[in-house]
Amino acid sequence: MPTTTIRALLDTGAADRVVLAQSSREALGKAQAFGWSCVIVTNGRTAQQEAKIRNTGLDQQVQGWVISEGVGHKKPEPEIFEAAAAGISLPLPGAWVIGDSPHADIAGAHTLGLRSVWVTDGRAWTQDSYRPTHVADDVASAINHTIRTSG
Repeated sequence: MPTTTIRALLDTGAADRVVLAQSSREALGKAQAFGWSCVIVTNGRTAQQEAKIRNTGLDQQVQGWVISEGVGHKKPEPEIFEAAAAGISLPLPGAWVIGDSPHADIAGAHTLGLRSVWVTDGRAWTQDSYRPTHVADDVASAINHTIRTSG
């Protein structure tokens, strides 16, 4: 298979199959209604990740996004989270990190001293050197927890 075909498949093929759960969509809407600013921070190729964000309608649900290829830093590096905060002109202290990767998401939050919610997807926590602030079964539950938690 030619490189251009593989690249096109990587950039658009997987993006066509990604679906935003209705419960997540509703939780994001609720977060916005309560004044929360939501930013997607993701590792990957810009074309692929932006296609996913737009195809799912997340571009209408969040205030911004930062993709590792575009900023030259990958989660859990602090710089990608700092770029997310700077992109919406808000300070990083006080932010929450919601994610399903112990290493990329929760370790990144831990390094920066941020609160975090780990989305388990049915998995057990196995890290000893750091822990999430909260554990949730799914994205909607994670978002709803942050809304209920003041500060």
